[in-house]
Amino acid sequence: MQWEAQPLIDSHCHLDFEIFDDQRQRLLSQCADLDIDGIIIPGIEPVQWQKLQRLTAIQSGDCRLWAACGVHPWWLPDVEPCKTDYGQRFDHQIAQTSMIAIGECGLDGAIATPIEHQLPWFEWHLQRACDLQLPLIVHAHRAHNDVIRMLSRYRPTAGGVIHGFSGSVEMALQYWQLGFYIGVGGTITYERAAKTRRAVSQLPLESLLLETDAPDMPLQGFQGQSNSPLQLPEVAKSLAHLRNEPLSELKQVISTNTRQLFKLG
Repeated sequence: MQWEAQPLIDSHCHLDFEIFDDQRQRLLSQCADLDIDGIIIPGIEPVQWQKLQRLTAIQSGDCRLWAACGVHPWWLPDVEPCKTDYGQRFDHQIAQTSMIAIGECGLDGAIATPIEHQLPWFEWHLQRACDLQLPLIVHAHRAHNDVIRMLSRYRPTAGGVIHGFSGSVEMALQYWQLGFYIGVGGTITYERAAKTRRAVSQLPLESLLLETDAPDMPLQGFQGQSNSPLQLPEVAKSLAHLRNEPLSELKQVISTNTRQLFKLG
């Protein structure tokens, strides 16, 4: 079967971060040259949402930008003091802009904020995802069991993605059965990530999305350097190699997965 080459979409890239300010437009042109025609920028805290709104409102035509709205677990200490008006600010942002998803939100068992303090925030975003019928971008780090328990309780029908997945094929299949795609990034380029590499090689191709998480999650050989959305084709090549599948087929299916989840034109 012949597969037409499909442009890639980076399903998770913090292109709004200050490190990209002096090179953002050039990066977008370079992305277009590499057949990357879209980037999804997750929300991390309310202060950042206005910048996301500005970035997504100005489309250059080189590489399309979309954004999500949420609070990352790492930023909860900054948001906690203003939690009384958080819901109002969130709803205003969603109403005034074309946010395509809710997140990045979730649970992280490796940070100082206890899981029990993170849970109410994650639940709030889960409920809003159910109410608004928007997909979720979920951060799940050393907290898979708690995340699966919450997703099983709320069953958000618009689904979502477990960004930067690291874990076993059994864990990934639990997410997939709950309607959540598996976000595949630079982790798979490291031989030591044997469990995750095995998982992404065995999962249905229809369950996978590609991401860079730039400027984080640098690929093997680039440790200590800032990651870039320009590395997305390398992630795709690594995944195709692990799965022993044609790159063109992989790009076609994963591009379709991404567009279906986020309802992209």
